[in-house]
Amino acid sequence: MSLIKPSIGRVVWYWPTQSEKTGAGVDLPSVSASNDQPLAATVACVHSDKMVNLSVVDANGRQYSRTSVSLLQEGDVRPENGGFAEWMPYQISQAAKEAEKVTESAGENDEELGSEE
Repeated sequence: MSLIKPSIGRVVWYWPTQSEKTGAGVDLPSVSASNDQPLAATVACVHSDKMVNLSVVDANGRQYSRTSVSLLQEGDVRPENGGFAEWMPYQISQAAKEAEKVTESAGENDEELGSEE
């Protein structure tokens, strides 16, 4: 699987930390979130392929920000305590299809080059 490059405006899933859910040590009373569902988030700033700032919307529609959030790529180990973002399954499947097209196209180009010799 190839790396999915983050860009501003892309939607990802954000998994809040337990302290965010309870309000302990964060700038919100508490974040409304289910233990088994991520929160919707939009990439606001890209630091690297694996580090972004997010605009997060909790389960009640309240918006808040998170900075320097780890963005997991397929195959990365998920932190047990949350506080990370990841691509949605649809985005991963689309990236896989795109990578497959690129691989097929490269193979066709190699065949064309071989037939010219």
